[in-house]
Amino acid sequence: MKWTKFTLQTTTEAVDLISSMLDELGIEGIEIEDNIPLSESDTKGMFIDILPELPPDDGTAKVSFYLEDLSNLERLLAQIEEGLDELSQFVDVGARTLSVSETEDKDWINNWKQYFKPFTVDDILIKPTWEPIPEQHQDKLLIQIDPGTAFGTGMHETTQLCIRQLRKYVDGSSRILDVGTGSGILGIAALKLGAKSVFGTDLDENAITAVGENLEANGISASQFTVVQGNIIDDPAIQEQAGMECYDIVVANILAPVIILLQAEIPRHLEHGGIFITSGIINTKEDDVRRAMEANEELEILETTYQGEWVSITARRR
Repeated sequence: MKWTKFTLQTTTEAVDLISSMLDELGIEGIEIEDNIPLSESDTKGMFIDILPELPPDDGTAKVSFYLEDLSNLERLLAQIEEGLDELSQFVDVGARTLSVSETEDKDWINNWKQYFKPFTVDDILIKPTWEPIPEQHQDKLLIQIDPGTAFGTGMHETTQLCIRQLRKYVDGSSRILDVGTGSGILGIAALKLGAKSVFGTDLDENAITAVGENLEANGISASQFTVVQGNIIDDPAIQEQAGMECYDIVVANILAPVIILLQAEIPRHLEHGGIFITSGIINTKEDDVRRAMEANEELEILETTYQGEWVSITARRR
């Protein structure tokens, strides 16, 4: 099935009013493109370390919408023109030129799966649930993952860095706190490596479903992996649920600014001598994270490992 895409050239100051006008006409799925940089408040809740480089903001913008049924197109376009005429009395609507193109009706939710293939992290095979085990990897420790809409296939360098550190420190008595658990891949890896139990936290409610499905795919009992939605940095209820001074290992594969905040909270949950494994740190942020940890009297940095542009810092609670 093909959809027809209509793109209106306008101004940044008019996009909200135009979007409301299109919504009133029954048009859904509006897409806005502009070059306005994201503010600090915009990015506060986003898991993004490096913002895209945008050209200078010249005040122009594009508003696009998609139509499948074109039977009433002439009438709809006339209504849009009337709406733009009305809005132009109050705001600069810009060039208001309309371009037309066709786009395929793709399954965007599942289309990425064609790029997720089995791969190894040393002697561990990580594969999507829908792929068979490659013959040459039959002898490897198997982790099966379907991230769904939660973050974490294991392919990213930061996840692999964390898995290698878990391999180094996990034993049969390890109790793990997995902060920002996503698909649950790090907690599941820890359990596969022999850990006793995992407690995971994530801001995204989809993580709870993803972890449950991935536990089942790996034949792991749900009693071994508890996951809750919330922010352990500033939510007393989540902090209490997690428990104090009861973990042998905390793993956090998030982003440098979040880890800088986390390092103040995590020692309260670790036993003395417990290990704090971090990654998600782009190399340009390494010094910031290191300084924060070195300033924390509760933590002692043990080692730093690298893969590509990414960094993992492992510390111990004194």
